[in-house]
Amino acid sequence: MRTRFAPSPTGPLHLGHAYSAMLASDLARDIGGTFHLRIEDIDRSRARDHWEAQIYTDLAWLGLRWEHPVLRQSERMDAYRQALETLWRRGFLYPCSCRRRDIRDALAAPQEGAPVYGPDGPVYPGTCRPAAPPAGSPPHETALRLDMRRALQSLDPASLWFEETTGKGRISLSPCELIDGVGDVVLARRDMGTSYHLSVVVDDAAQGITHVTRGEDLFEATAVHVVLQRLMDMPSPIYQHHRLIRDAEGKRLAKRDDARSIARYREDGLSPADIRQLVDLTPRHQ
Repeated sequence: MRTRFAPSPTGPLHLGHAYSAMLASDLARDIGGTFHLRIEDIDRSRARDHWEAQIYTDLAWLGLRWEHPVLRQSERMDAYRQALETLWRRGFLYPCSCRRRDIRDALAAPQEGAPVYGPDGPVYPGTCRPAAPPAGSPPHETALRLDMRRALQSLDPASLWFEETTGKGRISLSPCELIDGVGDVVLARRDMGTSYHLSVVVDDAAQGITHVTRGEDLFEATAVHVVLQRLMDMPSPIYQHHRLIRDAEGKRLAKRDDARSIARYREDGLSPADIRQLVDLTPRHQ
């Protein structure tokens, strides 16, 4: 078993991060597996070195130990570029010059009806989708989208499933629901050359991750990841989409909520055992 925790260095880790990291670490340790750390820093406009350093400090204080070296996504752009080129050659990608406002305006047209929302917000209306796969090499100055319909035509519908451990078992994915409810997601943003969906799939395969532990807010995104895993002949991990840690008002925690950051709790004199109690996680022997 190989589990992982993959934070972004864009702010302080909070109780929700602690819960997810400890779950993944406990899962690996309970059956003699390994726990891996990945720094998801592809958004260079927001990633900061001091937040990355804080991640290591916070996780070590919680008593977590991880395999080395730590994988940093900013050092793996060649791997993402190769994956994009493979998908492009197979005719599954197309360039998109639409801005968010363009998409909002297109979806607001009377004939479109109420917009459908998927993992990335409103499902893309297909404004830039070509009738045939583009020729040549993938451009770098625009976003690249997955042609979901064309991609699914190359896959066996029976292969579209993943295993979920939170009492749901095998989750089957319908091609129609993927087309209508997920749509042509962005796999390479114009400002970073990749996307969360692409990089997480490529990196899970590269690290040999067998079990992914992450928040239930990413459950819908798993459909995108399964499609990419099948297209690129990569294995699908077993998924555990855990409950979110929320504040007293029921709102999910955010990085801007410094009052609930791990560092703040440490400064206030709490112990790692106290953190486990706060998130209702059974203490484990260190």
